[in-house]
Amino acid sequence: MSLQVIGPGFGRTGTASLKRALELLDLAPCHHMEEVPNHPEQVPHWVDFSFGRPVDWDALFAGYRAQVDWPGAHAWRQLAAHFPEAKVILSVRDEEAWWKSFSATIGTSLRQPREPGLPPHRNAMRDANERIIIEQTFDGRVEDKDHCIAALRRRIAEVKAEIAPERLLVYDVREGWGPLCAFLGVKVPDGPFPAVNSTEQFWARKAGTPLPAR
Repeated sequence: MSLQVIGPGFGRTGTASLKRALELLDLAPCHHMEEVPNHPEQVPHWVDFSFGRPVDWDALFAGYRAQVDWPGAHAWRQLAAHFPEAKVILSVRDEEAWWKSFSATIGTSLRQPREPGLPPHRNAMRDANERIIIEQTFDGRVEDKDHCIAALRRRIAEVKAEIAPERLLVYDVREGWGPLCAFLGVKVPDGPFPAVNSTEQFWARKAGTPLPAR
């Protein structure tokens, strides 16, 4: 099995909802940041990637049919080249709404002190995420709204420029099933489009108390 869908969109662009939608469309499992804590065997691969070292993408994504969200979103160029038959779904969101959500969740979480007693693989992944998200994606300026929004715009522009139009769907989850199913060539399922991982759900899942959003 190899990846059939690659998702280069930033976290907080509806990636958790998109993950569940893809899985309902028989593209399960779909890789997402929430997968990593329960799969310590993946962490050495992401550590290598965060340092720019070679990664065995087939081993890392063994058993997965799709990928969305960080850390995989940061590897979109490598994944698009390694899995040339995979379609690319770029999740997007209104910039102001994205910033409000990102700064109150991921951006805040990465500024919090680490929980004591975390297993080594969780600490190693936190380090990798800080390199990938804070340093490499946002140049260490994760609290700078304008800089972060510029990075979001740059990602969208780069994906549009480098991925063939017939391979790419630029997609806002608010559009629902229609564009997604048409792009994938599958039937629209019964039931509503998933809507998960609100800011409140993000913190409930982490069971943490957020710092004030900046």
